[in-house]
Amino acid sequence: FLVSSAVATSRAQVQQEPLAETTEGTSISINCSHPNVQGNMYVQWYRQLRDQAPHHIVTGFTGDKPLRDLPGRLSVAADRRSSTLWLARPRRGDAAVYYCALGD
Repeated sequence: FLVSSAVATSRAQVQQEPLAETTEGTSISINCSHPNVQGNMYVQWYRQLRDQAPHHIVTGFTGDKPLRDLPGRLSVAADRRSSTLWLARPRRGDAAVYYCALGD
């Protein structure tokens, strides 16, 4: 019931798998590729719940960072060319479009 969708920023392109699904309580990893990352760009993830505006959930540079608002973590590769959003125990209310983006 979770959906991942690609988004491209004006500064750099990112690629995501078009669809990722899981069942309630089963962990899921959503992968994002951003091969054109440069300089001090951060990896940012957003989620957009149905009929709502996108909401920022986490920003990372490298390594692992826990999520504040839901169980899980962001993992950014050492070269920052890819990242993974891992949701530990998603609930039906977490069904959303998840976006990654690059920004300063």
